[in-house]
Amino acid sequence: MIDTPTPADGGTPPHASDTEATAPVAAPARDLNGWRKPAYWTGGILGAILLLLIIFLALFDWDWVRKPVARFVGARIHREVSIDGHLRVHLLTFTPSVRVEGLRIGQPAGGPKGDMAQVESITGEIKLLPLLAGRQEMPLLDIEKPNLILRTDAQGRSNWDFSDPNNTKPNAPFKLPPIQHLVIADGHIDFRDDKRKITLTGTVNSNERIGGSDAGAFGLKGKGLINGQTFLLDVTGGPLINVHRDRPYPFTADVHAGPTHLLAKGAITHPFDLGRFEADLTLTGEDLNDVYHLTGLALPNSPPYRLSGHLVRNGKIYDLTGAAGRVGVSDIEGRLQVDTTNKRAYLDADLTSKSLDWADLGAIFGAPGLSKAATPQQKAAIKTVVASSPRLLPDATLKIDQLRAMDADVTFHATSIKAPGLPLQNLSVTGNLDEGVLKLSPLTVGFPQGALTGTIVLDGRKDTPVTSVDMRLSNVRIEQFLPETSGQKPVEGTLQARAKIVGAGNSIQKAAGASNGQITAVIPGGQIRQAFAELLGIDATKGLFMLLNKDQHQTNIRCAIADFRVVNGVLRAQRITIDTGVVVVNGTGTVSLKDESLDLKFSGKPTKFRLVRLLAPVTVGGHLKSPSFGVQPGGAIVQAGIAVGLVAALGPLAAILPFVDPGTAKNADCAALLTDARQGPAATTTKLAAPVSAAKVRAAKRR
Repeated sequence: MIDTPTPADGGTPPHASDTEATAPVAAPARDLNGWRKPAYWTGGILGAILLLLIIFLALFDWDWVRKPVARFVGARIHREVSIDGHLRVHLLTFTPSVRVEGLRIGQPAGGPKGDMAQVESITGEIKLLPLLAGRQEMPLLDIEKPNLILRTDAQGRSNWDFSDPNNTKPNAPFKLPPIQHLVIADGHIDFRDDKRKITLTGTVNSNERIGGSDAGAFGLKGKGLINGQTFLLDVTGGPLINVHRDRPYPFTADVHAGPTHLLAKGAITHPFDLGRFEADLTLTGEDLNDVYHLTGLALPNSPPYRLSGHLVRNGKIYDLTGAAGRVGVSDIEGRLQVDTTNKRAYLDADLTSKSLDWADLGAIFGAPGLSKAATPQQKAAIKTVVASSPRLLPDATLKIDQLRAMDADVTFHATSIKAPGLPLQNLSVTGNLDEGVLKLSPLTVGFPQGALTGTIVLDGRKDTPVTSVDMRLSNVRIEQFLPETSGQKPVEGTLQARAKIVGAGNSIQKAAGASNGQITAVIPGGQIRQAFAELLGIDATKGLFMLLNKDQHQTNIRCAIADFRVVNGVLRAQRITIDTGVVVVNGTGTVSLKDESLDLKFSGKPTKFRLVRLLAPVTVGGHLKSPSFGVQPGGAIVQAGIAVGLVAALGPLAAILPFVDPGTAKNADCAALLTDARQGPAATTTKLAAPVSAAKVRAAKRR
């Protein structure tokens, strides 16, 4: 008998038809009804919460959070903020919006009293989907009656700088996302910059609500003063409708700052990121230094100018390329870059001139130039000033505050120079300005033969600037500077010179009047027309006879030296000696840079016996601007053949000549003169003139 499973045993009862085999049976289906109810409840609760949130956001009175919102914003911009009107927020849309009424923004700590800004209302909309993608786009920004009080103190601190007060770096450029509809109605600006001496009151409107061609156009107009002169500002922009982030926004700026006129036509490349724009500029004015109050750049003084170029701003860096124009009558071109990353702006420039007028360059040092670009009235006024001034050295005051306001590296090269009466050929200079110290090195002025080279350092870190000058004349031919007489140059030879002085003062005149140092000039060899050499020795008989007969004979210049020590602005002659083939001249005296007076005396001794000659020294008086020449009173005396030794006069040659140029000390003629001096009085006296007895003089008279 076979047992069959029963239900109690966990088996399956046999089917009536299953007598030989048993078929497999599927497992029962899982009951899902137990999961559906929790899911429904969860969804219902979340939906209810969302609905309640929507109802809450729709009905919530945002005025309740005005103070917390104001405190939050104030903490971010480091000043007090208050919302005196309604706060309306609409979030349940693809373009959420916020409306703030009665907004007041206070001044920063330590700033002026009152509010920096008062706005009747601001309404802004932003697109939600682009925001989720990381882009900001504003369909609308509506600003009603903004009133801005903008101030910059004498230290350059601005009340619109919302950065951390402990941050030493300047504020980032102002930036807004693209605004398709920008409405500014009845805006007012009260601006004052104590550092740049600018005051401006203006109005701002976008004309969004008017029709016609100006619909949506931006306009900023203002009037005030800049450094005591009229300041006019007129900025216009294109229609502020359908502005796109990838479409440049055009603008025009027309600025009159006293005699300076700036016209810019360009575009904000990524609206409204004011840290990125480009424009074609035209700048005209009477003096480049005037742009300091407008731009903060300490440029040198200049005659009237006109410049143009293409300006590109990239964040903190401004690039001016293709710069070209005229300063006075001199052309100029090149590139400039200004970096405002740090508190002090940094200027990097490379400029060239194909034709430089020397009169235009004089304005840099404060000299009243007679530029051809000046009007007839300006020229007449300058001539009057120049004629009435007894001084030659410029007395224009150096503006130390401007010198400390920026740093710079500038190179300038002029391939040709126009300078009537001076054989100047070219000029090149590299200037470095670092924390109030201006260094011009190397500074080179080229002549057809020879050059003037050296270094000038102006230290403006203290209240009274200190100027150091070390300049050399090398291998300069004297005849380049002299006119011909009777078809011949009166003097020929190579001139070597060096000036090394230091002076404190806020003008060239004051620095020179307080200077100390040494100035030395040497002619190591050359030729001079004998007639002039005789006159240097005050041999009126022979010198005048040769001039009247147009005698062209020349005599050698063995060596000529003029060595001055500068003490407290007074040049005192240490050695003045001109040794020629016919006469030796010694000089004494002073040149005062304090009042520019001259007091020099030259006495000559012939190298050969002369029966009769006039022993009367030549005097040079007057002032640097108008020297006077004369002869010291005295009668003609008989030359007794008394020779004056040169040992005392020429002994220090070993120290003088290397100061000018080590090679000069080895020159054949000057070296020979030095050798004669070292041999002692006897050798020198013999060379100049043998002693003559009184008996021989009387015999000469009888003959």
